[in-house]
Amino acid sequence: MAYSIRSRAESDLEFSASEVTGALGDSVTVLPLLVALGATTSVSLSHVLVGFGVFQIVWGLYYGLPLSVEPMKALIGLAIVGTLTYAELAAAGLLAGGVLLAVGQLGLVGRLQRVVGEPVIRGVQFAVALLLLAAAVDLSVSDLPMAAGGLVVVALLSLVGYRRASVLVVLGLGGVAAVATAGVPTPAVPELAIFPAGSPSVTGAALEGTVAQLGMTVGNAAIATALLCGDLYDRDVSADTLSTSMGVTCLAAIPFGGVPMCHGSGGLAGKYAFGARTGGANVLLGVGYIGLALVAASAVLAAFPMAILGVLLVVVALELARAAFAPVDDRRSLAIVLGVGAVGLLVNVGVAFVVGAVAFWLRSQQS
Repeated sequence: MAYSIRSRAESDLEFSASEVTGALGDSVTVLPLLVALGATTSVSLSHVLVGFGVFQIVWGLYYGLPLSVEPMKALIGLAIVGTLTYAELAAAGLLAGGVLLAVGQLGLVGRLQRVVGEPVIRGVQFAVALLLLAAAVDLSVSDLPMAAGGLVVVALLSLVGYRRASVLVVLGLGGVAAVATAGVPTPAVPELAIFPAGSPSVTGAALEGTVAQLGMTVGNAAIATALLCGDLYDRDVSADTLSTSMGVTCLAAIPFGGVPMCHGSGGLAGKYAFGARTGGANVLLGVGYIGLALVAASAVLAAFPMAILGVLLVVVALELARAAFAPVDDRRSLAIVLGVGAVGLLVNVGVAFVVGAVAFWLRSQQS
């Protein structure tokens, strides 16, 4: 049975089995990073999950779409490998949030989108798909028997027409394994405090991380996600609006223990691949994140078999790659898509975005 209400965006918010499975399709792009972040920094995982939960709900209601809310991967990655401390991560997130809010309000992202060209943005989508696929391999090799079992479950359920339900089954099996290892969690309410894991610190490393992240965010989380909203949901969502909402998210969440967050084409593709069609998926996932924050999230997530998430990431990556190539109908555009994807995989998405934009401009001068 599905229930629906009307959102501020005048779209139905449905609460059905498809919205549940779709919501979980986004979580597979988020949870591996959060587990690694919790294991390597002083971050409070419970506070981080509350931040994700709140803003999943906020933007689901606001947009009426299953818009993704993901960690800013460049900054989170730098924190995981020790290049940024938590204090520097918080500072970089606040700086990035301020810039995104400003450029979104000034309409600068939309102007950039009109100059860059669609093949470049398709290439960014393809780059993210390749990065997700690489992450899937990394997660899967940590426990090949577990990954193989998850792959068999997904394949069998997909063959009989239940691909969307496969995410529930696979994550359910992983949850049982986690509880068996860590034990039944004890509920605990996260402390309400300002910067509970430490105050922000603006350093050279924080500034460098901010610049690297903004290149990825503008290309993938703003412009590519805006394009994907039209591809998958036939909705016109401007890149400037997405930039503004990402800025609001960072500036509001980080002081209360959250981490830098953005919208992303990978999470949006994940939700679509597993059945989400409305903002109801965000509401359901938001409630799930908050619930997880209340039940000793660190212990449960640390025990969760990450190889299972790797299997589901493969499905997300394939959906995003399909969306990236579907409208490409000429060789020159295909070359740009492939080139941007390769640079994004081998270097980073921000550099790929700039290289692709230059290549597109040069091609336009020759036309």
